[in-house]
Amino acid sequence: MPRIHAATVAEHRARQRAALIRAAVDILVEQGAVAVTPAAVGARAGLARSSVYQYFPSSQALIASIVEDGFPRANQAIAAALAGAHTPTERIDVYIRQTLRLAAEGAHRPAAALARADLPPSCRARLVELHAEQAVPLVEAVLDLGASSPELTAKLIGGMLRAAMAAIERGEAPGTVTRRTLDLVHGGLNAS
Repeated sequence: MPRIHAATVAEHRARQRAALIRAAVDILVEQGAVAVTPAAVGARAGLARSSVYQYFPSSQALIASIVEDGFPRANQAIAAALAGAHTPTERIDVYIRQTLRLAAEGAHRPAAALARADLPPSCRARLVELHAEQAVPLVEAVLDLGASSPELTAKLIGGMLRAAMAAIERGEAPGTVTRRTLDLVHGGLNAS
């Protein structure tokens, strides 16, 4: 009988599953999606490959779990930050700041690695869906601001955010990137 390292079996299983997902994310970011296999994930997490199959029946199931796992935490962080913002401009600023803070913490690295990966169509579609859900607060703030072409404006701001996240990933100072991004967004919104 395997040793349980938690108060309950359910808690133990939840911890094991979380450890496996963390290991899979690390492999994904370091080596790409093709390297995310039950054997590699089990080795990284310190579990036998057969134990991994108790939680994930395949590499695709591991990838799907990575897709589903990262977005809720980021969305909660964004929602919590937005709770104190009231005007559309404040909400846009908070959304940008929070998104870039998460990028500086490395929270977007799994999503970026997944975006570059050759994913099964169902995973790719879910990734697109989750990105769209994450952008809802930005889109709503742009709509509330009354900007011209609000959906296009929100997409363009999203593109700028992706470029800003990539700059942070390359080592640019997060504070500098955030200030410059906000300046460009404000300039564009004021011009429209």
